[in-house]
Amino acid sequence: MSEQTKSKNDLAWEALFEKYEILSRIEAEGKFIISASQIKEYREPRLMAKFDHGINLPQIFSENDLAILPISRGDYVISYFKAYQPFETLDTTITYTRLPFGLQSFDMNNIPSEAIAINAALACGMLSDFLEEDLLYPTVAGRMGSGQFDFYIQNFHTKMPTAVSVNNSQIEIDAAFEGEKSLALFEAKRDLSDDFLVRQLYYPFRTWSSRITKKVRPVFLVYSNGIFHLYEYKFSNPDLYNSLVLIRHKNYSIEDTAIALSDLREVALHTQIVAEPEISFPQANRFERVINLCELLNTRELSRERVTEEYAFDLRQTNYYTDAARYLGLLEKHYDGHKPVYSLSALGRRVINLNYRQRQLAFCEAILRHRAFRETFDFYMETGAMPDKAKIVAIMQRSNLYKVESESTYIRRSSTISGWIHWMFGLT
Repeated sequence: MSEQTKSKNDLAWEALFEKYEILSRIEAEGKFIISASQIKEYREPRLMAKFDHGINLPQIFSENDLAILPISRGDYVISYFKAYQPFETLDTTITYTRLPFGLQSFDMNNIPSEAIAINAALACGMLSDFLEEDLLYPTVAGRMGSGQFDFYIQNFHTKMPTAVSVNNSQIEIDAAFEGEKSLALFEAKRDLSDDFLVRQLYYPFRTWSSRITKKVRPVFLVYSNGIFHLYEYKFSNPDLYNSLVLIRHKNYSIEDTAIALSDLREVALHTQIVAEPEISFPQANRFERVINLCELLNTRELSRERVTEEYAFDLRQTNYYTDAARYLGLLEKHYDGHKPVYSLSALGRRVINLNYRQRQLAFCEAILRHRAFRETFDFYMETGAMPDKAKIVAIMQRSNLYKVESESTYIRRSSTISGWIHWMFGLT
């Protein structure tokens, strides 16, 4: 990675590692404790020590299997910690709910924050259904001290648990709901990702397990594209950070999500092919993340660096997915000095604020305007199967794509076409 493509966090952590000889200290002692005041010599600790997803870790961390955890109000420990957990899927069905009659302040086409997503889920009865509690009362949300506890966490290098002591570290609970049988502690996100930081569930779980006698239930809520994804976890050994087990997963929607094959056929029939834009052909296989990126830019524009810091992307993925959204006409890019800044286009704003069904079909239309996608879609409709990679490459080669020349580039980017077409047919 060149100096030009490194983030501010990458550069700051490299300087800290060099100044305090962190790698050699970890090798010799198994861990390194660093203070917020030491981190602040180079950058604000709130920007330097909070990495919600493994991909957000600074380069020097990811290259050396390192992670960082808070252990007090002003100290952090760095070691070969297995700190992240992949998301799993137990259920792909969607349960439909409704807003109570008369509520006017919810706009279900625009949920701009985790707090509003949680409130909507509560109002519609999703949380009562998921937790199997008839009455839920909001209780201990917000920032607070963790108290004191010890735990073990898996070590990548020794393959053995490492002991960690926590003394009044700051924790933040996005929402907490107490029912007759349990207290559910929520971590909520609006960004789709492959993994999450277990600490966000574990520290609140340990804090409140020692304070009440009811069962404490760690729950993750992810809201994106009209769907509420709820995950309940259990720590099979409360003293072991990595004993997290997914025990329940359900998906909910407040809107009608029914889309038929005939709807896709109708969109294709009325969509005109456009000339290819002078933008790199997409290398962004998961279309759900293109949508999610548009959602996150719906309320404000963001620089490339802020997109990378706030979303589950590294810099390379930020470039790929912002280019993919620009290719479809959903995003615009301008420069603040030398910094790329992204915002929704007029088309992007219109599409992202449609209801669920109309929004998905509008995204399909944006995709099918492009010949390579349209011909692949038509092949799928005619045969009932995705064309093989060689067939997709042949379609691409006659579609006048912008600056796609080598065979290897055609092959790599053909996966975007198959990924997006699979997403479209998955809607049905």
